[in-house]
Amino acid sequence: MPAKLIKGKEVAAQIRQEIKQQVEKLKAEKGVTPGLVTILVGEDPASQSYVRAKQKTSHELGFYSVQDNQSADIPEEDLLKLVDKYNNDPQIHGILVQLPLPRHINETKVLYAIDPDKDVDGFHPVNVGRMVIGEPAYLPCTPSGIQQLLIRSGTNIEGAETVIVGRSNIVGKPIANILLQKAAGANATVTICHTRTRDIAEHTRRADILIVAAGKPKAVTADMVKPGAVVIDVGVNEIGRTAEGKRKLVGDVDFDAVQQVASAITPVPGGVGPMTITMLMLNTLQAAKRAAK
Repeated sequence: MPAKLIKGKEVAAQIRQEIKQQVEKLKAEKGVTPGLVTILVGEDPASQSYVRAKQKTSHELGFYSVQDNQSADIPEEDLLKLVDKYNNDPQIHGILVQLPLPRHINETKVLYAIDPDKDVDGFHPVNVGRMVIGEPAYLPCTPSGIQQLLIRSGTNIEGAETVIVGRSNIVGKPIANILLQKAAGANATVTICHTRTRDIAEHTRRADILIVAAGKPKAVTADMVKPGAVVIDVGVNEIGRTAEGKRKLVGDVDFDAVQQVASAITPVPGGVGPMTITMLMLNTLQAAKRAAK
């Protein structure tokens, strides 16, 4: 029997409805509207598309939304001043600088300039530190979305043998830290595999929960998956175009084969992807609530 699909679109829609209700309540009770600024430097088409999606979602949820476009030749010093301006703007609760930035700008310096209390991407070292030691923090959006997919699909995380393929700062390391916390929706037993792991399949075949962020199309095959495992595929890989010119996308998991082995699996597209912007909005709402207190 094919695995149950964990549909990110449906889970994201559910969370967005919850956010919308909380936004209305925050406005009515505290007179506070969550404010999000997205700063776009240059005209990279992919970045423009991402920013449009973030702005569209924030408007739909009733946020105060600012789109600040800057030319690709903006001096680093001026970009840092712009970030500082929003750090001190009480109407703005979340600041997002869209990456990548032009080569003449130090991305790390810009991201670290964001007030940690407005770092709704969850990448500032202060928030990473809070996450690791289990203090309240803005969690990185994709890993946080993965946790919600597991929780809301009814997956038993506590004590589960959880294997993560990939150790990036964006997905692998954060989701490992999130799932091994002594907290609800966590308490997993976590193993991280990477390019220097001697026998990845030896580890993946033990996993009750398998999270794959390898950056390689169909890197995980059916013989690497424990029967009945829950599989979260984070990868998005373009492998060509259709006759109509649309992109052909596959994940880091051989979906058709693994679906026959797993008990539940995320599709690509439509799995983890829709959760990322949703969790960004949730972080912005939390930032607004903190400011209201």
